Amino acid sequence: MSKKKIGLPLLVIAMGWVAIIGCTKTVTVLEDNTPAVTKTVSFSKDLVPILGSSCAKSGCHSGSVAPNLSSATAYSALVNGNYINIATPEKSIVYLWLTGKEAAAMPLGSSNNPSNINGLMLAWIKQGAKNN
Repeated sequence: MSKKKIGLPLLVIAMGWVAIIGCTKTVTVLEDNTPAVTKTVSFSKDLVPILGSSCAKSGCHSGSVAPNLSSATAYSALVNGNYINIATPEKSIVYLWLTGKEAAAMPLGSSNNPSNINGLMLAWIKQGAKNN
């Protein structure tokens, strides 16, 4: 076989290999479009109803999957379970889950950011994560 016949296929294979290696995805960047909340957020009045209707459903965060976000246990589950970071609210595990930065955006199977839970949760954490 001549050098031309061997060289061309090798060149094509090498170019394909470079193209495959150069086209790998290494990072997903999520843009946070959460509307800012400037009012005082009440855990019991603002967050518990959303957590109850969107998260504390059968098979989810109603006791079978941590944290238990049922109305009676949601506050202690979030605070005592280390899901809240008051020093750096944007790095709170619960906020990262809600926004999809830690895993699939929560709540699964619901509209993205129902009732602006992302903004309310972040504001509540920034306001000291009070049991109010």
